[in-house]
Amino acid sequence: DVQLQASGGGVVQAGGSLTLSCAVSGLTFDDFVIGWFRKGPGEDYEGVSCIRPNAGTYYADFVEGRFTISRDRVMNMVYLRMNALSPEDTNVYYCAAVEKKFVDAGFGRIEDWYSFGSWGRGTLVTVSS
Repeated sequence: DVQLQASGGGVVQAGGSLTLSCAVSGLTFDDFVIGWFRKGPGEDYEGVSCIRPNAGTYYADFVEGRFTISRDRVMNMVYLRMNALSPEDTNVYYCAAVEKKFVDAGFGRIEDWYSFGSWGRGTLVTVSS
């Protein structure tokens, strides 16, 4: 079974930084796209960033160079380094996975949360003003 678990959330002041971690198991990075998403109360999931098997990355427009996604193949971890945080970044953050072949076949897009079939529990990020 594919399993993911996000951690590293917390309370930070505006302008501060946090690094989120996603522990993954039951998959290989060669076959899966790993994505970070966020969701606020009463809102839909919003794509933040993804990393492809070939290490190519995607960032949503609102990231504006503030976040960096990375992975550690040995530790089976994916990270999201978030800098210059603002109160608008306050959300529950989730990591998720989708098979590369699914996306390549045109059955989903990495920008869309509903393309991702495996999800972990989220981690809350609160940015105070």
